[in-house]
Amino acid sequence: MPVRLIFEESEAGRRGYTLPELDVPYKKDLIPERHLRKGDAPLPEVSEGAVLRHFVNLSAQNHHVDKGFYPLGSCTMKYNPKINEQTARLEGFSRLHPFQPSATAQGALRLMRELSRALCEITGMPAVTLQPAAGAHGELTALLMIRGYHTHQGNPRKKVIIPDSAHGTNPASIVTAGYSVAQIRSDSSGLVDLPALAAALDEDTAAFMITNPNTLGIFECGIERIAEIVHKAGALLYMDGANLNALMGISRPGDMGFDAVHLNLHKTFSTPHGGGGPGSGPVAVNEKLEPFLPMPVIDIKEEGYIFDYERPLSIGRVGSYYGNFAILARAYTYILMMGALGLTKASVCAILNANYLRTKLEGVYELPLGKHTLHEVVFSGSRQAKRGVRTKEIAKRLLDFGFHAPTVYFPLIVPEALMIEPTETETRETLDAFAEALIAIDREITENPEMVRSAPHKTPVRQLDEAGANRKLKPRHF
Repeated sequence: MPVRLIFEESEAGRRGYTLPELDVPYKKDLIPERHLRKGDAPLPEVSEGAVLRHFVNLSAQNHHVDKGFYPLGSCTMKYNPKINEQTARLEGFSRLHPFQPSATAQGALRLMRELSRALCEITGMPAVTLQPAAGAHGELTALLMIRGYHTHQGNPRKKVIIPDSAHGTNPASIVTAGYSVAQIRSDSSGLVDLPALAAALDEDTAAFMITNPNTLGIFECGIERIAEIVHKAGALLYMDGANLNALMGISRPGDMGFDAVHLNLHKTFSTPHGGGGPGSGPVAVNEKLEPFLPMPVIDIKEEGYIFDYERPLSIGRVGSYYGNFAILARAYTYILMMGALGLTKASVCAILNANYLRTKLEGVYELPLGKHTLHEVVFSGSRQAKRGVRTKEIAKRLLDFGFHAPTVYFPLIVPEALMIEPTETETRETLDAFAEALIAIDREITENPEMVRSAPHKTPVRQLDEAGANRKLKPRHF
């Protein structure tokens, strides 16, 4: 039976709530007349059970990580353990107020301090800020610290270099931080072209911004040489940490020569992801950038954990309060539950799963770059496109098999890209079923291509005009 709108479920007089008596003084003139509602809000009148069933039915029509495989490349959509939710909902955490005195929130401050120390150990950096609310926010925060460092040195510099395989948020963050973007090409192996990088570096370069492993899932094996030539030019080396799930316990950005790295707690550390938030993008830095961390910084004194505002070189606040605390609690829980060996095993299994899929699909879908990848693998649908079916249509058809599509058309340097990241939390049976679905779709392209071109067939809605929806927004309110 089709799910009706909640307003269509409404019947006059039905209630799903009971409000207590108003316990604060009400002054009629407190709100200006022009802001007062002239009639009752046209809200649906439904029972509590009807509300619950309505939204449960809606959620069942959506694809989410608790429902099925979500192999978004470079997004690390791993399972979110429910123990994380339990700790984040502890009353002592969930009922905190950001303005209460730090003396009354010692447990929360201790959690943030110990999480910071854990992230420092994982990244090989001496200091970290937990304030950024997402990965791109972390990018901006790191770039503002880099600007602060160079300004303190007497020259803020003008540009930041990125490879042509960079995440789309990288150039946006660079421009927002006040720099211009300089892009260099990748070499024939999908790695940074060292001569091109050396040629682009000059006295105006503030930083080289790179993901490692890169967006092809390939480890930049020349990273120490990259760090050497970047630092020789007086620039800093910044790592987009979107792919840290391939490195935990195996290799550390600080040991590679990076000056800063942002981490996505909503990717690598199993906290909720998507829908616009809440996310968290802490930034870990070395000694050069530590004085420029956003304030306040959590410190420990004789009286206990405190917020330290005495930081003259700080770039200031980058967000409200001290970060998305409930997300920090979830990530802290994950790290404690996994332990050092568990985090290492997570990375090893993520790499194993990605290479398992690579070997299952390599003969069917083209693998243009990176014969040996880490946690993700980027195929090309070029063979299928030559037979009349584009990557986007393959992605839509996967929904009929019960799988969300991998990232498509990124990175831009791979035509008809299919970017697959299985993470460590998926079983071999799930990986086999996903590979078999992609192989079956390839077979359909030969036998019945219209079946793929017109997909999906089993979802609540069919093909949508996605470009039109983005360009012609029609928000409504009642």
